[in-house]
Amino acid sequence: MTHPDSHPPSASPVDRRQGGFTLIEVLVAVLVLAIGLLGLAGLQATSVRFNHEAHLRTQATFLAYDITDRMRANLVATEAGAYTEADFNPQNCNPAFVSNAGTLADRDMEEWRNQLACLLPQGAGTIQVAGDLVTITVRWTERQHEDAEPVSRDFAMATRLF
Repeated sequence: MTHPDSHPPSASPVDRRQGGFTLIEVLVAVLVLAIGLLGLAGLQATSVRFNHEAHLRTQATFLAYDITDRMRANLVATEAGAYTEADFNPQNCNPAFVSNAGTLADRDMEEWRNQLACLLPQGAGTIQVAGDLVTITVRWTERQHEDAEPVSRDFAMATRLF
């Protein structure tokens, strides 16, 4: 009777020397897998950052279209210059904001400034009206990395009101 760990008599000495080669193959496979997983983690981090940047651009687009729609709904005040604003000073966000302004245009502007502050980091905007052409610029600040300096981003939209 032969021992279970012993090689059959026909096994050559070359076969016995390659017995530990499988362990090296496993270690190399684990190393390749670890490098692949690190690459995947880096790709995920980059994807999250780009997704956040796209989200902020979407919010800026939404806010520009929002004030444009408000201006179209109140053309008399728009033509009188009630919606013109040229400052990039960020406001403080107030989630429970309720406007007490007297006119619809003042109320629209207060609500828009609050939305800029709440939806974008250091969000601010300007509105320039020239006849029936309106240019809306939305500005916000974002960080590319944890230790990086903040970067200012702008979204500008020009459209005709009527």
